[in-house]
Amino acid sequence: MRDGALAPYELSLRAYAPLSLISQDGRALSLDVVRWLAPVDAADRTVLDRCTGPVLDVGCGPGRFVRALAERSVAALGVDIAETAVALTRGLGVSALRRSIFDPLPGEGRWPTVLLMDGNIGIGADPARLIRRARHVLCSSGRVIVEADADDTVDEVLSVRFAHRGGALGPEFGWARVGLDALRRLCVDVGCYIEDVWSASGRTFALLATPAGCRESRATRSA
Repeated sequence: MRDGALAPYELSLRAYAPLSLISQDGRALSLDVVRWLAPVDAADRTVLDRCTGPVLDVGCGPGRFVRALAERSVAALGVDIAETAVALTRGLGVSALRRSIFDPLPGEGRWPTVLLMDGNIGIGADPARLIRRARHVLCSSGRVIVEADADDTVDEVLSVRFAHRGGALGPEFGWARVGLDALRRLCVDVGCYIEDVWSASGRTFALLATPAGCRESRATRSA
């Protein structure tokens, strides 16, 4: 990511201020910063219920998942490239590293669960590469839990900038939006399968697994 691209996000975290992404064609994608700064909600808890520790939270933001896992006595580590996000997470009394998922990480090949929440499947604008990398840090029986886009049909790579009140801020960077249909195709491409799908509070989640020789098993929606 280009120098300065994260500055508006870090300011938003510090100020509890609304923020969005704006694409080159002028579309605004809202970022729910206030929810990320709050404790986990009912939809988040459906994810927590499916976590086997230790858990690696990729793009952990201000750390609500890492803290909630600790409160359940589940070991977890947050990683994020935003200095403010890491500081806020550590301020909750839990562990976080300022690091990219594409950099070397502790415990590679031994993590039972990797989280990609809050649209973080878009990190790096290359979802296939991201899922392959997540698979690399998992243990052999590990799972990746992905929050897909609310629009099942969306599948796009964008050049975006952060924006506040309609005004673009900072340099452009790459981002991806991946709905459930595209996630299914990605799984075929990278050699994993969707073990479970569920919905909660208008959000869509998928549990990805990688055992050899397995096919997609169940994909049911629950309210």
